Amino acid sequence: MKAEPGLPFHVFSQSSITKHLTLKRYNDLKDIRTPSGYSLDQAIRSGIKNPDSSIGIYAGDMESYDCFAQVLLPIIEDYHHLEPGWSHKPDLQEAVLPDLDPKQTFIRSSRIRVARNLGRFPFSGNMNPDQRLALEETVKQAFKTLPETLSGTYTSFTNLNEKQFNALLEKGLAFRKGDRFMDAAGINRDYPLGRGIFISRDKVVRVWVNEEDHLRIIAQSPGGDIACVFNRLIQMIRALEDKLHFAFDRRKGFLTACPTNIGTAMRAGVHIHLEKLEKNPSFLETIARDHHLQIRGTGGEKTAVEQAVFDVSNARRLGISANTIVKDLHEGLQAIIHTERNL
Repeated sequence: MKAEPGLPFHVFSQSSITKHLTLKRYNDLKDIRTPSGYSLDQAIRSGIKNPDSSIGIYAGDMESYDCFAQVLLPIIEDYHHLEPGWSHKPDLQEAVLPDLDPKQTFIRSSRIRVARNLGRFPFSGNMNPDQRLALEETVKQAFKTLPETLSGTYTSFTNLNEKQFNALLEKGLAFRKGDRFMDAAGINRDYPLGRGIFISRDKVVRVWVNEEDHLRIIAQSPGGDIACVFNRLIQMIRALEDKLHFAFDRRKGFLTACPTNIGTAMRAGVHIHLEKLEKNPSFLETIARDHHLQIRGTGGEKTAVEQAVFDVSNARRLGISANTIVKDLHEGLQAIIHTERNL
Protein backbone atom coordinates (compact mmCIF):
# COMPACT_ATOMS: atom_id res chain seq x y z
CA MET A 1 0.00 0.00 0.00
CA LYS A 2 1.40 3.39 -0.95
CA ALA A 3 1.78 6.05 1.68
CA GLU A 4 0.03 9.35 1.14
CA PRO A 5 2.14 12.23 -0.23
CA GLY A 6 3.81 14.16 2.55
CA LEU A 7 4.03 11.28 5.02
CA PRO A 8 7.57 10.26 6.06
CA PHE A 9 7.14 6.57 5.12
CA HIS A 10 8.83 4.39 2.56
CA VAL A 11 6.52 3.92 -0.40
CA PHE A 12 6.17 0.17 0.08
CA SER A 13 6.00 0.07 3.85
CA GLN A 14 3.89 -2.79 5.22
CA SER A 15 3.53 -1.24 8.68
CA SER A 16 0.14 -0.57 10.25
CA ILE A 17 1.07 3.11 10.37
CA THR A 18 0.86 3.22 6.57
CA LYS A 19 -2.75 2.12 6.81
CA HIS A 20 -3.86 4.14 9.83
CA LEU A 21 -1.71 7.27 9.91
CA THR A 22 -3.28 9.46 7.25
CA LEU A 23 -1.82 12.78 6.18
CA LYS A 24 -4.49 14.64 8.17
CA ARG A 25 -3.78 12.61 11.32
CA TYR A 26 -0.07 13.15 10.92
CA ASN A 27 -0.50 16.91 10.59
CA ASP A 28 -2.87 16.97 13.58
CA LEU A 29 -0.40 15.11 15.79
CA LYS A 30 3.09 16.02 14.57
CA ASP A 31 3.57 18.98 16.94
CA ILE A 32 2.20 17.28 20.05
CA ARG A 33 4.62 16.29 22.83
CA THR A 34 3.83 14.03 25.75
CA PRO A 35 4.82 15.21 29.28
CA SER A 36 8.17 13.41 28.86
CA GLY A 37 8.77 15.12 25.49
CA TYR A 38 7.92 12.19 23.20
CA SER A 39 6.74 13.03 19.68
CA LEU A 40 4.90 11.22 16.91
CA ASP A 41 8.05 11.27 14.76
CA GLN A 42 9.87 9.40 17.52
CA ALA A 43 6.98 6.95 17.85
CA ILE A 44 7.04 5.98 14.16
CA ARG A 45 10.83 6.03 13.71
CA SER A 46 11.09 2.22 13.84
CA GLY A 47 8.45 1.82 11.14
CA ILE A 48 10.20 4.35 8.92
CA LYS A 49 13.58 2.63 9.25
CA ASN A 50 12.06 -0.85 8.90
CA PRO A 51 9.46 -0.91 6.11
CA ASP A 52 8.83 -4.61 6.78
CA SER A 53 7.66 -3.89 10.34
CA SER A 54 4.13 -5.17 10.90
CA ILE A 55 3.19 -2.37 13.33
CA GLY A 56 5.78 0.38 13.00
CA ILE A 57 4.97 2.43 16.08
CA TYR A 58 6.05 2.40 19.74
CA ALA A 59 4.73 4.29 22.77
CA GLY A 60 7.29 6.40 24.62
CA ASP A 61 5.32 6.64 27.87
CA MET A 62 1.86 5.89 29.19
CA GLU A 63 0.58 9.29 27.97
CA SER A 64 1.41 8.35 24.37
CA TYR A 65 -1.77 6.29 24.26
CA ASP A 66 -3.85 9.43 24.86
CA CYS A 67 -1.76 11.98 22.95
CA PHE A 68 -1.55 9.82 19.81
CA ALA A 69 -4.87 8.02 20.21
CA GLN A 70 -5.98 9.00 16.71
CA VAL A 71 -3.46 6.57 15.24
CA LEU A 72 -2.82 4.15 18.12
CA LEU A 73 -6.45 3.23 18.78
CA PRO A 74 -7.23 2.06 15.22
CA ILE A 75 -3.95 0.11 15.15
CA ILE A 76 -4.84 -1.55 18.47
CA GLU A 77 -8.38 -2.40 17.35
CA ASP A 78 -7.14 -3.75 14.03
CA TYR A 79 -4.33 -5.86 15.48
CA HIS A 80 -6.35 -7.31 18.36
CA HIS A 81 -9.51 -7.86 16.24
CA LEU A 82 -11.62 -6.05 18.82
CA GLU A 83 -15.39 -5.70 18.81
CA PRO A 84 -17.12 -2.37 19.60
CA GLY A 85 -17.27 -1.71 23.33
CA TRP A 86 -14.07 -3.64 24.02
CA SER A 87 -12.31 -3.27 27.34
CA HIS A 88 -9.56 -4.84 29.40
CA LYS A 89 -10.77 -7.70 31.65
CA PRO A 90 -8.92 -7.39 34.97
CA ASP A 91 -9.58 -10.90 36.37
CA LEU A 92 -6.35 -12.44 37.70
CA GLN A 93 -7.00 -15.38 40.01
CA GLU A 94 -4.99 -18.48 40.82
CA ALA A 95 -5.96 -21.37 38.56
CA VAL A 96 -6.82 -25.01 39.28
CA LEU A 97 -6.08 -27.11 36.19
CA PRO A 98 -4.80 -30.69 35.87
CA ASP A 99 -1.35 -31.39 34.47
CA LEU A 100 -2.07 -32.51 30.89
CA ASP A 101 1.22 -34.37 30.47
CA PRO A 102 2.61 -35.53 33.85
CA LYS A 103 5.07 -37.93 32.18
CA GLN A 104 6.33 -35.10 29.93
CA THR A 105 5.80 -37.19 26.83
CA PHE A 106 4.92 -34.14 24.77
CA ILE A 107 5.25 -30.90 26.77
CA ARG A 108 8.87 -30.02 27.40
CA SER A 109 8.34 -26.82 29.39
CA SER A 110 5.72 -24.22 30.31
CA ARG A 111 6.43 -20.50 30.31
CA ILE A 112 4.17 -17.58 31.16
CA ARG A 113 5.31 -13.99 31.17
CA VAL A 114 3.84 -10.52 31.49
CA ALA A 115 5.23 -7.11 30.58
CA ARG A 116 4.91 -4.24 33.03
CA ASN A 117 6.03 -0.60 32.97
CA LEU A 118 6.29 1.86 35.83
CA GLY A 119 3.95 4.78 35.36
CA ARG A 120 6.32 7.47 36.63
CA PHE A 121 9.10 6.71 34.13
CA PRO A 122 9.21 7.11 30.33
CA PHE A 123 9.14 3.80 28.47
CA SER A 124 12.39 2.14 27.32
CA GLY A 125 12.67 3.83 23.92
CA ASN A 126 12.35 7.27 25.53
CA MET A 127 14.70 6.96 28.51
CA ASN A 128 18.04 8.61 29.14
CA PRO A 129 20.87 6.84 31.03
CA ASP A 130 20.02 8.43 34.38
CA GLN A 131 16.40 7.32 34.08
CA ARG A 132 17.41 3.75 33.24
CA LEU A 133 19.62 3.61 36.32
CA ALA A 134 16.98 5.23 38.52
CA LEU A 135 14.38 2.71 37.38
CA GLU A 136 16.79 -0.16 38.00
CA GLU A 137 17.44 1.11 41.52
CA THR A 138 13.70 1.48 42.20
CA VAL A 139 13.08 -2.10 41.14
CA LYS A 140 16.07 -3.43 43.09
CA GLN A 141 14.60 -1.95 46.26
CA ALA A 142 11.29 -3.69 45.52
CA PHE A 143 13.09 -7.03 45.09
CA LYS A 144 14.59 -6.64 48.57
CA THR A 145 11.10 -6.55 50.10
CA LEU A 146 9.84 -9.79 48.52
CA PRO A 147 8.57 -12.51 50.86
CA GLU A 148 10.87 -15.47 51.54
CA THR A 149 8.97 -17.72 49.10
CA LEU A 150 9.75 -15.33 46.22
CA SER A 151 13.15 -14.04 47.26
CA GLY A 152 16.18 -14.42 45.06
CA THR A 153 19.17 -12.67 43.52
CA TYR A 154 19.40 -9.65 41.22
CA THR A 155 22.32 -9.37 38.80
CA SER A 156 22.95 -6.04 37.08
CA PHE A 157 24.53 -6.28 33.62
CA THR A 158 26.07 -2.83 33.96
CA ASN A 159 29.26 -3.93 35.71
CA LEU A 160 29.72 -7.39 34.19
CA ASN A 161 32.71 -8.05 31.96
CA GLU A 162 32.21 -9.76 28.60
CA LYS A 163 33.12 -13.22 29.91
CA GLN A 164 30.67 -12.97 32.84
CA PHE A 165 27.90 -11.70 30.60
CA ASN A 166 28.42 -14.42 27.97
CA ALA A 167 28.32 -17.06 30.70
CA LEU A 168 24.87 -15.82 31.73
CA LEU A 169 23.73 -15.82 28.09
CA GLU A 170 24.83 -19.42 27.62
CA LYS A 171 22.72 -20.43 30.62
CA GLY A 172 19.72 -18.49 29.33
CA LEU A 173 19.94 -16.15 32.31
CA ALA A 174 20.48 -12.90 30.42
CA PHE A 175 18.78 -11.17 27.50
CA ARG A 176 20.59 -9.88 24.46
CA LYS A 177 20.28 -6.47 22.88
CA GLY A 178 16.96 -6.17 21.06
CA ASP A 179 16.39 -6.60 17.32
CA ARG A 180 16.62 -3.90 14.65
CA PHE A 181 13.00 -2.84 15.23
CA MET A 182 13.71 -2.18 18.90
CA ASP A 183 17.03 -0.58 18.01
CA ALA A 184 15.38 1.95 15.69
CA ALA A 185 12.87 2.75 18.43
CA GLY A 186 15.68 3.64 20.85
CA ILE A 187 15.05 0.68 23.15
CA ASN A 188 18.60 -0.65 22.81
CA ARG A 189 20.17 2.70 23.63
CA ASP A 190 22.87 2.59 26.36
CA TYR A 191 22.76 -1.24 26.48
CA PRO A 192 23.65 -2.94 28.84
CA LEU A 193 23.48 0.04 31.21
CA GLY A 194 20.67 -0.27 33.73
CA ARG A 195 19.70 -3.76 32.57
CA GLY A 196 19.63 -6.84 34.73
CA ILE A 197 17.84 -9.98 35.79
CA PHE A 198 16.27 -11.19 39.02
CA ILE A 199 16.09 -14.96 39.61
CA SER A 200 14.13 -16.54 42.43
CA ARG A 201 15.86 -19.11 44.63
CA ASP A 202 13.86 -21.96 43.15
CA LYS A 203 14.72 -20.74 39.60
CA VAL A 204 11.03 -20.69 38.60
CA VAL A 205 10.55 -16.91 38.47
CA ARG A 206 12.71 -14.43 36.59
CA VAL A 207 12.35 -10.71 36.04
CA TRP A 208 14.11 -8.91 33.20
CA VAL A 209 14.73 -5.24 33.90
CA ASN A 210 14.85 -2.56 31.17
CA GLU A 211 14.39 -4.76 28.13
CA GLU A 212 11.59 -3.81 25.68
CA ASP A 213 9.50 -2.90 28.71
CA HIS A 214 10.65 -1.90 32.19
CA LEU A 215 9.85 -5.36 33.57
CA ARG A 216 9.29 -8.72 31.98
CA ILE A 217 8.08 -11.03 34.74
CA ILE A 218 8.51 -14.68 33.76
CA ALA A 219 7.56 -17.99 35.38
CA GLN A 220 8.95 -21.12 33.75
CA SER A 221 9.17 -24.77 34.68
CA PRO A 222 9.81 -28.13 32.97
CA GLY A 223 6.70 -30.10 32.01
CA GLY A 224 3.10 -29.12 31.48
CA ASP A 225 1.76 -28.02 34.85
CA ILE A 226 0.48 -24.71 33.49
CA ALA A 227 -1.56 -23.85 36.57
CA CYS A 228 1.46 -24.15 38.87
CA VAL A 229 3.51 -21.85 36.63
CA PHE A 230 0.63 -19.36 36.31
CA ASN A 231 0.06 -19.26 40.06
CA ARG A 232 3.73 -18.58 40.77
CA LEU A 233 3.61 -15.74 38.26
CA ILE A 234 0.56 -14.25 39.98
CA GLN A 235 2.33 -14.36 43.34
CA MET A 236 5.26 -12.37 41.95
CA ILE A 237 3.02 -9.86 40.18
CA ARG A 238 1.05 -9.20 43.36
CA ALA A 239 4.18 -8.84 45.45
CA LEU A 240 5.70 -6.30 43.04
CA GLU A 241 2.58 -4.26 42.37
CA ASP A 242 2.36 -3.58 46.10
CA LYS A 243 5.63 -1.65 45.79
CA LEU A 244 5.61 -0.38 42.19
CA HIS A 245 2.98 1.68 40.37
CA PHE A 246 2.40 -0.01 37.03
CA ALA A 247 1.30 1.96 33.95
CA PHE A 248 -2.38 1.03 33.62
CA ASP A 249 -5.52 2.21 31.86
CA ARG A 250 -8.96 0.94 32.86
CA ARG A 251 -9.96 0.32 29.24
CA LYS A 252 -6.63 -0.60 27.65
CA GLY A 253 -5.19 -2.55 30.57
CA PHE A 254 -1.45 -2.61 31.23
CA LEU A 255 0.38 -0.26 28.88
CA THR A 256 3.46 -1.43 27.01
CA ALA A 257 6.01 0.00 24.59
CA CYS A 258 4.55 -1.99 21.70
CA PRO A 259 0.76 -1.61 21.28
CA THR A 260 0.45 -5.30 20.36
CA ASN A 261 1.16 -6.28 23.99
CA ILE A 262 -1.28 -4.08 25.92
CA GLY A 263 -4.16 -5.50 27.94
CA THR A 264 -3.04 -8.47 29.98
CA ALA A 265 0.43 -8.01 28.40
CA MET A 266 0.71 -11.77 28.85
CA ARG A 267 2.07 -14.60 26.75
CA ALA A 268 1.36 -18.08 28.06
CA GLY A 269 2.86 -20.97 26.18
CA VAL A 270 4.66 -24.29 26.07
CA HIS A 271 7.35 -26.04 24.10
CA ILE A 272 5.69 -29.20 22.85
CA HIS A 273 7.05 -32.13 20.82
CA LEU A 274 4.67 -33.10 17.99
CA GLU A 275 6.22 -35.53 15.49
CA LYS A 276 2.93 -36.51 13.82
CA LEU A 277 1.37 -33.05 13.72
CA GLU A 278 4.55 -31.64 12.21
CA LYS A 279 3.72 -33.77 9.18
CA ASN A 280 0.05 -32.71 9.30
CA PRO A 281 0.26 -28.94 9.87
CA SER A 282 -3.32 -28.26 8.76
CA PHE A 283 -4.65 -30.20 11.79
CA LEU A 284 -2.43 -28.20 14.13
CA GLU A 285 -3.43 -24.89 12.56
CA THR A 286 -7.14 -25.73 12.88
CA ILE A 287 -6.86 -26.62 16.58
CA ALA A 288 -4.84 -23.48 17.24
CA ARG A 289 -7.41 -21.28 15.49
CA ASP A 290 -10.32 -22.88 17.34
CA HIS A 291 -8.65 -22.20 20.72
CA HIS A 292 -7.18 -18.76 19.96
CA LEU A 293 -3.61 -20.04 19.97
CA GLN A 294 -0.53 -19.14 17.96
CA ILE A 295 1.93 -21.68 16.57
CA ARG A 296 5.52 -20.49 16.33
CA GLY A 297 8.94 -22.00 15.70
CA THR A 298 11.04 -23.51 18.47
CA GLY A 299 12.78 -20.23 19.22
CA GLY A 300 9.62 -18.12 18.99
CA GLU A 301 8.47 -15.67 16.35
CA LYS A 302 10.11 -15.92 12.90
CA THR A 303 12.12 -19.05 13.81
CA ALA A 304 12.09 -22.57 12.40
CA VAL A 305 10.66 -25.67 14.06
CA GLU A 306 13.57 -27.80 15.30
CA GLN A 307 13.23 -31.53 16.04
CA ALA A 308 9.42 -31.23 15.94
CA VAL A 309 9.31 -28.92 18.97
CA PHE A 310 6.74 -26.13 18.60
CA ASP A 311 6.12 -23.00 20.62
CA VAL A 312 2.37 -22.85 21.27
CA SER A 313 0.98 -19.76 22.99
CA ASN A 314 -2.02 -17.44 23.22
CA ALA A 315 -2.95 -15.25 20.25
CA ARG A 316 -5.15 -12.84 22.29
CA ARG A 317 -4.03 -10.41 24.98
CA LEU A 318 -6.59 -7.61 25.07
CA GLY A 319 -10.33 -7.80 25.78
CA ILE A 320 -10.04 -11.07 27.70
CA SER A 321 -8.74 -11.94 31.15
CA ALA A 322 -5.45 -13.63 32.00
CA ASN A 323 -7.42 -16.58 33.37
CA THR A 324 -9.26 -16.98 30.06
CA ILE A 325 -5.93 -16.99 28.24
CA VAL A 326 -4.67 -19.83 30.44
CA LYS A 327 -7.94 -21.74 30.04
CA ASP A 328 -7.75 -21.40 26.23
CA LEU A 329 -4.18 -22.69 26.29
CA HIS A 330 -5.06 -25.62 28.53
CA GLU A 331 -8.04 -26.68 26.41
CA GLY A 332 -6.11 -26.20 23.18
CA LEU A 333 -3.19 -28.31 24.40
CA GLN A 334 -5.60 -31.03 25.48
CA ALA A 335 -6.95 -31.14 21.91
CA ILE A 336 -3.44 -31.05 20.41
CA ILE A 337 -2.18 -33.92 22.57
CA HIS A 338 -5.31 -35.97 21.84
CA THR A 339 -4.81 -35.46 18.09
CA GLU A 340 -1.08 -36.24 18.24
CA ARG A 341 -1.78 -39.49 20.08
CA ASN A 342 -4.46 -40.62 17.63
CA LEU A 343 -3.01 -39.66 14.27
